[in-house]
Amino acid sequence: MLDLPVVFHVFLVVGLAWGWVTVLLNLRSFEGLQPASPADPSRSPLVSVLVPARNESLNIGACLRSLDAQDYPNLEILVLDDHSEDDTAAQILELGFGRGNAPKRLIDGAELPAGWTGKNWACHQLAAQAQGRYLFFTDADTEHQPGTVSALLAYALARRASLVSAWPRLLTGGWSEKLVIPLVPMLAMVLYPHWLVMFLQNRNLLGRLPEKLRRGLGAANGQCLFFTRESYDTIGGHAAVRNHVVEDVALGREVVLRAGLGLRLSNCEAIQFSSCRMYRSFSQVWEGFSKNLRPVFEDSLATFLGVGILQFLLYVLPWGLIFFADATRPWVLYEMAMVLGIRGVLAVRFQTSWLGVALHPLGYLLAIAIGLNSWRLSVTRGVSWKGRVYPQRSPN
Repeated sequence: MLDLPVVFHVFLVVGLAWGWVTVLLNLRSFEGLQPASPADPSRSPLVSVLVPARNESLNIGACLRSLDAQDYPNLEILVLDDHSEDDTAAQILELGFGRGNAPKRLIDGAELPAGWTGKNWACHQLAAQAQGRYLFFTDADTEHQPGTVSALLAYALARRASLVSAWPRLLTGGWSEKLVIPLVPMLAMVLYPHWLVMFLQNRNLLGRLPEKLRRGLGAANGQCLFFTRESYDTIGGHAAVRNHVVEDVALGREVVLRAGLGLRLSNCEAIQFSSCRMYRSFSQVWEGFSKNLRPVFEDSLATFLGVGILQFLLYVLPWGLIFFADATRPWVLYEMAMVLGIRGVLAVRFQTSWLGVALHPLGYLLAIAIGLNSWRLSVTRGVSWKGRVYPQRSPN
């Protein structure tokens, strides 16, 4: 007769073992940007750095100063003020950005059309004015070391990448940031098969997969998106994902959907080059991730619920079972050790907070609560961000 508790724990251990395998394979193939010497000015293609900004008074100064200090010799920096209600535009002008056709310029955003999210509309306007052969989209809450653009271009050329999505170091301050934000690389490494995407691309097999399966292999990080202009135009730019709240993941999917046309997606880390302070309070953490968690699964509620339930069973439940375990206590302790091992390895690799590791179940429970709130909002009034409300996205 089957011992059901033991069978259940075997299921948990097998699931966690698969998580470990995925993490290790991803870490082996998830390369880091490397320093590159600035190119010869006479042979350097123009790179357009594009920064959408709405109510970014706390961040915009540091971001633009870091971009202005880049060592790349052929650069234009375009910043779009998306109807900010603070002094974002004034700060941009004080930093020497002008209007018109200056290589460092401020663009006043047009009114948001129906059917667009604010960030997608801002990026669409930036791309329309950009002249570069390469488009570097980055968020106003990021900072970049002087060699970032040179490293991105060298990486893109070496990998023949249509889109390089570079993941910066995630900075945290308050307790909620330390608990939740380190789960971003955690979930990316556990759930997203980066290694498989690279394997299939390197063997020209990705374009042969069925479209639905191929679409599920696309992902990117909007804090740093480095496109070739040709590839950006091929996928239709931000207009192709105009109503998608999680536009970075959607853009990554648009790239892999065109793998048969030769487009290539490459995710990498940029910890030694770039950093990002995503949120600065519990309310921002709650609102920001409520905006993202349900929409990232697009129109599949089943996938959203399935992933959420599986994450709870594997990465939270052992901390509850420890209070009831008797004969199965060794299983539970082993499961907890496997989870904390994954968290520790990723904390070292991505230089994230150790408080999140120590209080792992609390962070995961908070993330699950945010996910449920995201689902609630998506089926009622819609998710909100920076004073705008976006209803549930309709299928493209």
